[in-house]
Amino acid sequence: MAELTLPLASRPVQGKTFKVPDGARNPRTFKIYRWDPDSGGPPRIDHYEIDLASCGPMVLDALIKIKNEIDATLTFRRSCREGVCGSCAMNIDGTNTLACTKFIDEVKEEVRIYPLPHLPVVKDLVPALGEIFRQYASIEPWLKNESAPPSRERLQSPEERAKLDGLWECILCFCCTTACPSYWWNSDRYLGPAVLLQAYRWLADSRDEAAGERLDDLEDPFRLYRCHTIMNCTKTCPKGLNPAKAIGEIKDLIIARR
Repeated sequence: MAELTLPLASRPVQGKTFKVPDGARNPRTFKIYRWDPDSGGPPRIDHYEIDLASCGPMVLDALIKIKNEIDATLTFRRSCREGVCGSCAMNIDGTNTLACTKFIDEVKEEVRIYPLPHLPVVKDLVPALGEIFRQYASIEPWLKNESAPPSRERLQSPEERAKLDGLWECILCFCCTTACPSYWWNSDRYLGPAVLLQAYRWLADSRDEAAGERLDDLEDPFRLYRCHTIMNCTKTCPKGLNPAKAIGEIKDLIIARR
C-alpha cells in the first residue's frame, strides 16, 4: 500500500487556544484551520471556545462572533448569509458545505472547520478559486442564439422550462468540485462537477442553438470523461442538486448524436 506524506511546512501544528469566559452557559469548542502566507510558518489549528448562549445557530454565526469578539485576524468569505451566494463554502466536520446553512447543533462535540480541500489557500479559510472560474468561463455560460431576435423575450413552454430545474439553482460554491477525487488528480484538465452541471444547463435550454459546438468542446478524454460516478458531488451539494446526473446527460447527448 502506498504511503503518502505531506511536506513538513504543510502539516498543521498546534495553534493558539482562546478560552471561554467564566460563567458560560453553553460552551463549545471550534477548531479552525489558520494559515497566513506572510508569516512564513506552517498552518496551525487554533482552538476557540465560545458561549453558544450568545451566538446564532449557524456555523457562520460562530465564525462572525469569533472574528468580532475574539480574534479579528480570522479570515473567511461570506456575503448573503442565506445560502444563495456560495461565498462561505468550507469543510465543516469533514463535509464540504455552506457555513451559513450548517447548524452548529448538527455537529457533535468539537466543530472542525477547514477551507475547501485540494485548492491553494489564500489565507485561513479562503481558497483560491481563480482556476475553477477560468474553467467556468471556458464553457461560455451564456445563451447562444443565431436566429433573428423576437420582438420580446424568447419563450419557453412549461415543459421546456422544467428541464432547467435542478440546474439553474447551482450557486457555484464548488463544494461538489472540491469533493471530487477525479478533480483532485486532474484539476488542470478535468472541468469538475460544478462546471459540467453548468455546461449541461445550457445544453438543456431550448433557447440555446449551440449544442453541437458545446458538445464538441466537451468531448474530450479529460474535460468530461474523468468523471467516474463516485457520487461525492451529489452527496455533498448543499443545494441538493445532482451534478453526476447532469454529467451523465451530457455523455448521453454525445452518444445520441453519433
